[in-house]
Amino acid sequence: MNKLLAVLFGFVFLCLGMNAWASSGGGAPIMDFTSTGMGIAAVIIFTFAYVLVIGEEFLHLRKSKPVMIAAGVIWILVALSYNGQGDTTTAHDMIQHNILEYAELLLFLLAAMTYVNTLEERNVFAALRGVLVSKGFSLKAIFWITGLLAFFISPIADNLTTALVMAAVVMAVAKDNAAFVGLGCINIVVAANAGGAFSPFGDITTLMVWQKGLVEFTEFFALFIPSVVNWLVPAIIMSFFLPSGTPDKAEEAVVIKTGGIVIIFLFLMTICMAVLFHVVLHLPSMVGMMTGLGVLKVYGYFLKTRGQKEITAFEAGATHSSMPKEDDGTANFDIFQQLQRAEWDTLMFFYGVVLCVGGLGALGYLNLTSHLMYDQLGASWANIIVGLLSAIVDNIPVMFAVLTMSPEMSLNQWLLVTLTAGVGGSLLSVGSAAGVALMGQARGVYTFFSHLKWTWAIALGYIASIYTHFLITGMPF
Repeated sequence: MNKLLAVLFGFVFLCLGMNAWASSGGGAPIMDFTSTGMGIAAVIIFTFAYVLVIGEEFLHLRKSKPVMIAAGVIWILVALSYNGQGDTTTAHDMIQHNILEYAELLLFLLAAMTYVNTLEERNVFAALRGVLVSKGFSLKAIFWITGLLAFFISPIADNLTTALVMAAVVMAVAKDNAAFVGLGCINIVVAANAGGAFSPFGDITTLMVWQKGLVEFTEFFALFIPSVVNWLVPAIIMSFFLPSGTPDKAEEAVVIKTGGIVIIFLFLMTICMAVLFHVVLHLPSMVGMMTGLGVLKVYGYFLKTRGQKEITAFEAGATHSSMPKEDDGTANFDIFQQLQRAEWDTLMFFYGVVLCVGGLGALGYLNLTSHLMYDQLGASWANIIVGLLSAIVDNIPVMFAVLTMSPEMSLNQWLLVTLTAGVGGSLLSVGSAAGVALMGQARGVYTFFSHLKWTWAIALGYIASIYTHFLITGMPF
């Protein structure tokens, strides 16, 4: 059962009869409808929708579908609740605020996903995999190299893509060694999630915190050492149980297609542009990302034009050459195909989550949750619990709920919740997109229970990373 929802249900029953007023982050008055039939119905609808999300693997129902419907129904309940009190403007203003937050997130991710898809199409990731599998490394070396690369690539690329590329390396060199593949996949999941925690671009949760202006770009790097500790502790423990040996070299020569290297630099330039727009110009970072996407589109036009000219020139002089030109798809390159390949189910899932959580907040649940978690337990324990919840619930709705609650916290506490929400998902294989994806890629070898077997070691890393953060910052517990 979804622990977050269980907490919400507990809050409902604890606070029956309460009818207080509070204020949202935007200053609009929020009435407490938690004790009303409308409020309770909204929680039940969200619970049912999220149960369907959790059962996606078995039901084969895309996760975006139930939450999008739930979002619409919940906001109907919100509107009826406020309209019943004679207030016809607050619900409208609050949902507009939620939609604006979602639009910024959507456009940012759309640009980033298009870049990643284009790099994949140009064989950049396949070439990296080819280099690694053809070097003849030992199993232990592959374990550490793939973990290290997952840790340092995920802050720039998303942790899902990073995990898939690194897992492909593990599968290519030792697909018949189930013990190694299982440990290698666990190591990659933990490393990718830990690496994404110290960068605004490494995870959706860090991106949301950065866009909210709660943590500045350079301040995220204070989480670098705790993130390293989070990965190294379980990695060192698991390394003692690795099988020995050196697999045969797997010849996999992959050539990066025309323009692949240039697109890497364009992606890095786009990230720098997003940072400058946010830090220097005080504009939304997604404007920088979308500008960079425009640059990629223009470069795609030149790629396609050059490819077509080369083919035309070859055909014109074909009688003078016996070596046909190898077609790497450049002449038919279309950036809009990479745009279409964006994870639209995930992007629509974010829409449903943002509006569902926003609707529960409009009914008073997030104010109530903030009071019981942050006021009574204290920020430190509350933020640690957020990380544990993210192992079962997707960390995106958990973090969005925290951001919507907007508890009064110091910078170090916001860094703590960023860390715990990012790395807490490593505790279970279903706690992060990287883990879920690898269960499909290494089906039957990397499973929920094979990961669960090492949860104790990952939990030690989770505790050690939190302790390291407290130690570095000197923050009282």
